[in-house]
Amino acid sequence: MTAQTETQPYSATGFAALYAEIQQFYARHMHLLDSGAADEWAADFTEDASFSVPTLPAPVSGRDALASAVRRTADANAASGEQHRHWPGVFDIWPQEDGSVVVHSYTTVYASPRGGESRVHRVCTCTDVLVRQGGRLLVRTREVARDDLR
Repeated sequence: MTAQTETQPYSATGFAALYAEIQQFYARHMHLLDSGAADEWAADFTEDASFSVPTLPAPVSGRDALASAVRRTADANAASGEQHRHWPGVFDIWPQEDGSVVVHSYTTVYASPRGGESRVHRVCTCTDVLVRQGGRLLVRTREVARDDLR
C-alpha cells in the first residue's frame, strides 16, 4: 500500500511516521498556544513565517510579531476570565517535491469561562505549509478561515 503525494508515492510506513510526527507537532504546538507560552509557540514558525487569519487586517509576519499577538490574546483571555483550548484534527497531509508538507486541518476552539460552561468559540479550517529546519518541523505559512465568516 502506498500513500499518494502530489508528486510521488510514499511508502505506507514512511507516510504513517510522517503523519504521527505531524500529529505530535500540532498537539505540542496547541498546548503551547493555550498555555500562553508565546515565545515557545512562535519558535514553531520559521523566522519569516506568515500567519493569515480573518480577524486581523493583514497577515502577521515573523516570530516576534507572532509571539506578541499570542501575548495580547492571552492577556485578553485572562482579563475576561476565559481559557481557550484549540483542538486540531482531520489532518489531510500532502508531502511536496521540495520537502515541504501542506497540511489541511480543522480546528475547533473551545472557550471555558471561569466558573461557567464550556462552549464552542470558533470552528476554523487551517492550511499550513510545514518545512523541516534543523531536523524540526516548522510552519512557513498558515492560513486560517473561520466557518462563521464564509
